[in-house]
Amino acid sequence: MTALAARRWGLPKAKKRYAGLYTDGRTGPGGPRVGVLLPQTYMNDSGKSVSPARGELGVDLDHVVVVHDEIDLPFGRVEARLGGGLAGHNGLKAVKAGLGSPEFRRIRVGVGRPDSTDPEIVSAHVLGRFSEPKEEVRELVERAADELERLVGV
Repeated sequence: MTALAARRWGLPKAKKRYAGLYTDGRTGPGGPRVGVLLPQTYMNDSGKSVSPARGELGVDLDHVVVVHDEIDLPFGRVEARLGGGLAGHNGLKAVKAGLGSPEFRRIRVGVGRPDSTDPEIVSAHVLGRFSEPKEEVRELVERAADELERLVGV
């Protein structure tokens, strides 16, 4: 999803930086300046990528936007929020630890919840391939990118 936004905005090819792939630039002529970081850590260590990037770049916490999967939303739903609970999401816990606060912006991308509470089934659902048709997945990614553009003022 972040790669799609970077392509939409014509940002340069991402380079290895901050334990991730990072690129920055303007969203278009006269548009806001943005940085796009795709951590290359395990999800549970994503804070180790986000924290040094934010520190070096001097980004205010409320200007950090994390795009993440959300099993508590049905597949296809996209919501934005500032702060809030972490709902057991290990990636969000890692980002909170790295940033020192949960008060960052989020784009929650609904992937739906499996019909089980078994941690192994839930993990396989989140880490596995989508069972939905490719076109529906593509539309979901597009809507998430649209919401990111709305948040950054494009």
